[in-house]
This record gives sequence, C-alpha cells and structure tokens, in this order.
Amino acid sequence: MAAALPLVLRLSPADNVVIARRDLAAGTMLADPALTLRQPIPTGHKLAIAPIAAGDAIRRYGQIIGFASAAIAPGEHVHAHNVEMRAFARDNAVGADARPTAYRDPPVTFQGIRRPDGRVATRNYLGVVTSVNCSATVARAIADRMGRELYGHPVIDGVVPITHNAGCGMAPEGEGMDVLRRTIAGYANHPNFAGVLLLGLGCESNQLARLAAATGLEESERLRFATIQDKGGTAATIAWGVDALRAMVPLAESTRREPVPASALRLALECGGSDGYSGITANPALGVAADLLVANGGTAILSETPEIYGAEHLLTRRAASPAVAEKLMARIAWWEDYAARNHGEMNNNPSPGNKAGGLTTILEKSLGAVAKGGSTNLVDVYGYAEPVTAPGLVFMDTPGYDPVAVTGQVAGGANVICFTTGRGSVFGAKPAPSIKLATNTPMYERMADDMDLDCGPVVDGLATVEEKGAEIFDLILRTASGEPTKSEALGLGDHEFAPWIIGATM
Repeated sequence: MAAALPLVLRLSPADNVVIARRDLAAGTMLADPALTLRQPIPTGHKLAIAPIAAGDAIRRYGQIIGFASAAIAPGEHVHAHNVEMRAFARDNAVGADARPTAYRDPPVTFQGIRRPDGRVATRNYLGVVTSVNCSATVARAIADRMGRELYGHPVIDGVVPITHNAGCGMAPEGEGMDVLRRTIAGYANHPNFAGVLLLGLGCESNQLARLAAATGLEESERLRFATIQDKGGTAATIAWGVDALRAMVPLAESTRREPVPASALRLALECGGSDGYSGITANPALGVAADLLVANGGTAILSETPEIYGAEHLLTRRAASPAVAEKLMARIAWWEDYAARNHGEMNNNPSPGNKAGGLTTILEKSLGAVAKGGSTNLVDVYGYAEPVTAPGLVFMDTPGYDPVAVTGQVAGGANVICFTTGRGSVFGAKPAPSIKLATNTPMYERMADDMDLDCGPVVDGLATVEEKGAEIFDLILRTASGEPTKSEALGLGDHEFAPWIIGATM
C-alpha cells in the first residue's frame, strides 16, 4: 500500500513557508516539519514553518515573495493580511544561466497546412477583420451567413469575425494607432486564415488606406478591402462580403495537411485564473513542453510583462546576449513609469481570484508564471503584436490581462496556445487553437468540458513535471495536426480579440 502523501509541500530548502495540499483545519498536526496549525489553511495556501519576524523576507521557490508586515509564528496562515511588498536588490547576472540548446535532429513532425508562401497553419479559417468598432455588426453578419453555408465543411474550419471596440475616437497617428494597426495586420496576415476580408466603415480614424500603407498589407485573392459607406450600406456590404468570401473558398479547399517539422510551430504560453498550484504543476510542466519545442527548432512566446515583474532576473540570467537583457529591462522600466503615470502600482496584481487560490503578491505570481518559459535561453524580446521571427524562447511585451496578451501573441504569429489555469478560465482565441491545462484535479473534474489536460497529478505525487511536460508536448502536436481542443468543441474564440488600447479615447 502506497504511503500517504505529506499534507504540505516544501518547494525549496531555503523556504520558510510550505503549501497546503488540501484544506487543513486548525489544530492539524504536521509530522514534517513537526508543528501544529494555529489557523485553518485552505488548499494551495501558505503556512509558516519557522518564526518570521516583522520585516523579514518570506521565501517560496527559494526566492523572496514578500516581507512579513507583522510577526508570524510557525503554523500560521501566510497571506495578504500579514505579507507586504518592499524594494530589494535582485541579481540580474545577465547570461549567467545561458546554455547551448541541444537540438533534436531531425525534429519531430505534425500534420500542418502549408500556405503558398511557405508559412504553416494549424487551422484553416476564413476571416472578416474590422478596422473599427463601427463595422463590427456587419462583419459578424457576413461571418454568420457564410459560416452557415460552410457548416460541416470537411476542410474549412469556419468563418471568424475579428471585431473590437477601437479604431476611432483616438489619435489617427501615434503609438496607440501604431499598435492597433500592427495587431490588425497580424491577424489579417495570420497563416491560420486562408482568406480575409478587411472591413471598415469609411470615416474612421483608422483609415484602411493608411492601415495598409503602415503595415504593408496589399489586396490579393486572399485579402480584400471594403468600407460600408463605399459599398452602399449594411445590406449591400453583407451581400458583397458573402460573395467575396465565396470567391476565397477554392483557396481554402485547395489546402491539405502534410507532415511538417515542429520548427514551424509558434506556441503562445499563457496563464489565467492562477492559483497556489500554478507554479508547482501546470506552469513548470508547460515549461518542459516549451523546452521540447525549442529543442525541435520551434518558438515559445512568453508574455505578460506585469506578471513577470519581480522575476525578470530569472530571464535576464538566461538572456542570449546583453542586448536581449537590456530590451527586457527597458520594458520593465516602461511599465513602472506607465503604472506611476496612471496612479497605480505594479503590485495591484494578483487578482481577487488569484488570492483566493493562494497567491499573495505579484512576486509570488511572477515566479510561478515565469516557469512557463522552461529553461532554455531567452533569445529575443518583441513589442506588442510584432511579428515573431526568432526560433527559441522569446518574450513579448503585453499587459497581464489574458485576452489582450493572447491577442498580441496571435498577432505576432502564434499558431497554437497553451493556457494554464487554476481557478478555471474558459478561453478560446480563433484562429489559433487554445489548449487548457488545469493546475489541480478538483477543478479539472469540476470543469472537465473546458479543460484539455489535468496537471494535478503532479501535486498528488502521481506524475512528475517532466512526464506531464512530455504529455503536453504530445498534445500540442496533436492539436496542431487538427485535433480539436475543448474550447473549439464548445465554439469559443469568436469574441476574444482584444487589442491593447494605449492612449486616450476621445
């Protein structure tokens, strides 16, 4: 008979807290370390295993996650009520942990779709992308009508409306418009779209001609432009749009899946609804999968700058060059200034749901989030929605808000998404498939219709992080080959396009 698992997890010998494996009542006696709980400890939350004086550092993962705001006795709950943030020095040690990558030769393959220009798709959609919110309803009507015509098509996955709430009421030039145009162009050019309509109203700040000139978009048999005002209104534009998509159907039908090396994959690494187990199970397991992808020549895209804040030194230590580290630290500095200008602070994160799941400070959350990036070198840093071209682990500067972060990654070329969650995020991101990785088994079982893989067995001692990472990598390859994710089966992903809106809305 297998020995019972300890009631708590200690993640590093340097830690002065441990993590509860399940809900623990006050008075519970622990054997290792030997102490009695002074308070109830919810599952995934922390408790002290040694006296911690007011002002002393609190350590998890062997790293500082905060400082005691009051004295904490062994067996007491360690959370937002007695932990605070303080400034402290970190050792960035640029490149200290950078190592040559051991590449697999030949790389593994998946069943991908090669586009005429050589790019590789994992899905085969038609799309209607809007330049402004004013064309959103017409775009959805076109997509709905054409989608019903193509329902059940053996080769075409469907028609996706890409709509948003911006494009006017903002400066026609400048950083905000540059970011919006770059994001729209990234979707219009995405290999998972066989053909796209780019639809405007006609009088918006984000004029189609200027958008095309700024991003290099050109009309072709797979990309058509139109404005509702020029086409004569709603009904006329819907009729034109359906006809234009029908003309693209042969392009989409001509594609077939074929063996493609995994080097063609660009994987978005995302976490949302994180909990106290995220940095123990799903995130490090995804990091193992990211390492396997990089070893096969592929690209893993880490993002969410506010959610690596406080753990950036773990990435600079793996930077492939000082220039890469400097690019990352420049983005951190930009966010510090951005938060200050808006009368905020970087530690307004974690969210209420994160805290309910056991996370206390942004430092703790960031240390767990960075684990998604595995252990290979950080080879480049990209601005929001910039095209990702470098193979290997890269970082994209995005907000921490999941839909906005993933929108930037997909605009940058991500053709598969892995999304870890502890509280139970439901998320899709057409045209890219989104794989949900549960950090704990109770949530996985409760939300089985939404979760693709359970990483909870890691905390239960039934699987290793490495075993789950290999399982995730296999699921990535199957998904890229056409196997539908749970979010796709539920039809999620038509409403999650959320570009980062920078600057004033006037």
